Amino acid sequence: MSRALLAIDDSTQRLLFVDARTANTFTEDPVTVEQIFAIYELVKWAPTLTNIQPLRIVAVVSPKSRELLVSHMAEGNKEKTATAPMTVILAADTNFHDTLPTVFPHAVGAREKFLDDAARIRVAHDQAWMQAGYFIVGVRAAGLAAGPMAGFDKAGVDAAFLAGTSLESFVVINIGHPGENAWKERLPRLAAEVVITVV
Repeated sequence: MSRALLAIDDSTQRLLFVDARTANTFTEDPVTVEQIFAIYELVKWAPTLTNIQPLRIVAVVSPKSRELLVSHMAEGNKEKTATAPMTVILAADTNFHDTLPTVFPHAVGAREKFLDDAARIRVAHDQAWMQAGYFIVGVRAAGLAAGPMAGFDKAGVDAAFLAGTSLESFVVINIGHPGENAWKERLPRLAAEVVITVV
């Protein structure tokens, strides 16, 4: 079995990948802001182009903020967002280039390579999605389940939570311990022979 060639043991493979699922219901067990910070401290090492790190995370904690977020979720995502113990908005910082002197200090003039607005916004979203994948694996590493959702009013969420910033939301993730009937039927995955070409 090819998984035997991996460095992490079987139980870790199952925790992070094989048995991990997108959860749709959660128990009432709390998820703390401190856990979100711990997850970020683990996943901040994800690779990004020119080390731009455009991902920004908004933890929606207060009842008022949760109610506001639920109002912007698609109908099928409202109840599970209202009842999840923690929900985060993942956003891309479209002005990531302003941090390049800090995160890419050896490259003088790196910021000036990202002055075109359309190109910079596209790069911000592309690289933030890469970080989001790592974030989901980090949630699993914390012993929690993630329920990522693209079904929400992005303009509404941006106006409600990100107004006056250079941030643009792209996914909302419910986080917690999986509850009753948390899983939908698992769908097939493509075989390695279909995906991998050796040249």
